[in-house]
Amino acid sequence: MNAYDEGSHARQGRAGPEGPDGPTEPGGPTPPSEPATGVAALSLRHRIAAAVALGVVAIVVCVHLGMTFLHVAPANTVSKEHGTAIEDWIYPEFEQNWKLFAPNPLQQNISVQVRAEILTADGGVRTTGWYDLSAQDGRAIDGNLLPSHTQQNELRRAWDFFVATHDDEDRPVGMRGALAESYLRRIMVMRLGRSDAAGPGDVVDRIQVRSRTAAVPPPRWSEEQVSTKPVHRTLPWWPVPEDEARGGIG
Repeated sequence: MNAYDEGSHARQGRAGPEGPDGPTEPGGPTPPSEPATGVAALSLRHRIAAAVALGVVAIVVCVHLGMTFLHVAPANTVSKEHGTAIEDWIYPEFEQNWKLFAPNPLQQNISVQVRAEILTADGGVRTTGWYDLSAQDGRAIDGNLLPSHTQQNELRRAWDFFVATHDDEDRPVGMRGALAESYLRRIMVMRLGRSDAAGPGDVVDRIQVRSRTAAVPPPRWSEEQVSTKPVHRTLPWWPVPEDEARGGIG
C-alpha cells in the first residue's frame, strides 16, 4: 500500500456520519423542531382547564343519556326508585314520546273533534256542528310528500298530553293538567278560526271537545274478535277568554 492509500484510509476513519445532504460535522447545529399545535400549544394552566371542561361535558352527556334511557325503557327498579329525578331532568326540554320494547303498538284510530258556541253580531247564540280536526289533518297529509310537523303531530300530541294529565272524570292530575287544557283549548280556537266557524262580527264564546276512538279491525286471517264500535269521550264546555277568541293565542 502506498502513501496515498494510507492517507485516504486515515481521512475516511476521521470522517463524521453521513447526513441527507452529505457529511455533517459533530456538534453541528440541530434542525429546528416543528411548532406545537392544538392542545399541546397551550400553557399548562390552559391545558388543565381544557381537560376539566372536557371531563364536565363528558359527565353531563353520560348523565343525559342515562336519564333518557331510563325514561324510555320499561319500568324497572331504578326508574321506580328515582322516577321524580328522571322526570325533573327530562321535562320539559327533553321530553320523549317513544318507548323501548313497546309491547303494544297503537291499535286504535282516534279522532279529535270540536264544536263551538258562537255569540252572533245581532246578539244571538248559535252552536256549530262538530268539526273533525283529525280528518282535516289526514286529508292534508294524504298524498303530501312533505307534510308539515303541525299537520302530523300538533293535534295528536295535544290530545295525548291532555289525556295523560287528566283522570277519567276529566279532572287535572298534577300541575301540568291546567297547562294541557290551556294548550288544547288554544289549538281548538285557532282551528275554528281557520275554518271560519264564527262569521263576520261573531265571537267564539265557548268550545267543547270530544274524541272518537275505534279499534282497528284485525286482519282477515286472525281469529281475534274485536269490537269496532266507536267510543266517544266528550269534555265539558270550556269558556274562551276574550283575547284567545280574538286571536287564538292569548
